[in-house]
Amino acid sequence: MYPVDYGLLTPAWAATPVAEAASDAAFVQGMLDVESAWVKVQADAGLCTAADAAAVAAIAHVEHYDLAELADQGPDGANALIPLLSMMRARLTATGAPSTAATALHRGATSQDIIDSALMLMASRAIALIRTDLIGAAAALSELAHTHQGTVCVARSLTQHALPTVFGLRAANWLAGLVAAGRRLETSAASLPVQWGGAVGTLASLHQRLGTSLPYKSDHGLAERAAELTTALATELGLSAPRTPWHTVREPVLGLGSALGSVVAAAGTFGADVLTAARPEIGELSEPHEAGKGGSSAMPQKRNPVHSVLLRNSALSAPGHLATLYTAAGTAVDERPDGGWHSEWAALRELLRLAGGAAHHARVLASGLQVHLEAMARNMALSGDLLVSERILAVAAPLVDGGKAAVQGLVLESLATGTPLRTLLQGVLPSDMDNKLFLDDLLDPAGYLGSATDFINSIRDDFNDWNHA
Repeated sequence: MYPVDYGLLTPAWAATPVAEAASDAAFVQGMLDVESAWVKVQADAGLCTAADAAAVAAIAHVEHYDLAELADQGPDGANALIPLLSMMRARLTATGAPSTAATALHRGATSQDIIDSALMLMASRAIALIRTDLIGAAAALSELAHTHQGTVCVARSLTQHALPTVFGLRAANWLAGLVAAGRRLETSAASLPVQWGGAVGTLASLHQRLGTSLPYKSDHGLAERAAELTTALATELGLSAPRTPWHTVREPVLGLGSALGSVVAAAGTFGADVLTAARPEIGELSEPHEAGKGGSSAMPQKRNPVHSVLLRNSALSAPGHLATLYTAAGTAVDERPDGGWHSEWAALRELLRLAGGAAHHARVLASGLQVHLEAMARNMALSGDLLVSERILAVAAPLVDGGKAAVQGLVLESLATGTPLRTLLQGVLPSDMDNKLFLDDLLDPAGYLGSATDFINSIRDDFNDWNHA
């Protein structure tokens, strides 16, 4: 057996760009990058030699390590960093590195510093891929909204026919959700912090190393120097420098997880709407035709909406992982958490995967979504004149005896008897009016669209602002 997660049970993200970016190998590479960067920072500060930094950099490649063995040893220390350090030191010895390199490795740090920083680094790298797919999905939806800004269709409220709208606005609202989620994710990505606090978040060991004599007394000067080194490490890794360590203040993880959840939710709404509209009895939308995709194992006539199914899969799965992050944050006790922190790792990684998978499937779906105008017109006709009953109440009520109550009665009569509302209205409108012309205008769904076009343009402009920021 090979302990490798290919995503066989998680098709929502399997075989998408984020699968590799959030893999075990990517996480281990993140830990190696943090350890290597810290030795480089020490060398730049004169705390170790350039040869030490070069030796650690030379062994900081994931292909040098047996991940199955690492996983086997992980439970011995309740994390993968502890056995990885042993492997790194053994490799330093085997490669003839200076003995001082092993001393500089991990100096002043704790497991949580490395693992938290590696997770932030992995997230930063994965988010770059997620953004690319989000932009692609959003661009396709923007074009769809523009193309169909005049495609009148039925709007549904609580699953029922409500009023007329245009399909372009529906696509624009999908776009608005992705843009808002993308912005939130970018904000989170821009502030992902390095973790650097030492054993209990005081950096006492680093102060000890920076002190010039023993015994020494921690003072403001040492604190400033330690902060400079933390900032240098953050810069080396492309992360932000926190004001203080955040071993038990888990807001960075909560913010990141929530932003990833927003991406999944926005894509999930898109997928859910397509699933409904793609039902044969509705038939307004269908997924792109792709060779080898959407087939059934038993029914050759079926073409399943697989991208939409996987978007819904992600939307149903993500909230549980987000709940785990909040539960863990609420139990991050003492100066270093005892299990809550450990619970975050898999949940955060899975949110990265789900968001990446959702962005990818949303891009494919939006780029090839098929819109069936005849079905939209057919479904809209099911409600007939009743589709603009809100407008009828506002415009016709002042013109008929009995006012609003009388018009409401006509609506109910039309529903009960099937008599067209137009026919019933003709019998009560003033005889001195050109009732045909009046009703043609009043009952035209295209005449009751409000600000739909302006909203579409506003959402598309907002996307363009984000895309070109």
